[in-house]
Amino acid sequence: MKRIVIGMLVVIVAAFGIVYGVGLSLPQDHVAAVHAEFAASPEQIFATITDYRAHPEWRPSVERVEELPARDGKQAWVELGATGPLPMELTESAPPVRLVTTILSEGLPFGGRWIYEIEPTAAGATVTITEEGEVYSPIFRFVSRYIMGHHTSASLFLSDLGAHFGENITVDIVR
Repeated sequence: MKRIVIGMLVVIVAAFGIVYGVGLSLPQDHVAAVHAEFAASPEQIFATITDYRAHPEWRPSVERVEELPARDGKQAWVELGATGPLPMELTESAPPVRLVTTILSEGLPFGGRWIYEIEPTAAGATVTITEEGEVYSPIFRFVSRYIMGHHTSASLFLSDLGAHFGENITVDIVR
């Protein structure tokens, strides 16, 4: 019995070491982009995305939003959900075609920004989200790259946005 326990501990430590080592070898920065076609207009989409106070109404992963004091005149808030608090800042806004939000990453294992580009089409609009991310922890880098995937959060956001407009959209990976 003692050998089995020691053997299991060795396997756990070795697995942790492998995950840590692979994570250490991965770059801290990444860029991932996804897009989807919507029947909604660019103005409708932009208004929905920028109204972060209403995100809990259509994004199941966001339970509530708390406002933070403005930072250098820029809106700031915290999204609260199952994965914990995510402090955000609106860093750029060009209605109805471009929006940039940045994670206020102090103390988090990751950071970065999302660039939303909304292009009008004959049928509505195309929305592209480009994530310029940073993952500081080697363990989380491994998880983000090989288990979760860098495209997962932005893809989920676009799917939730489609559901909000009553649309069954297809999310495509761009980069």
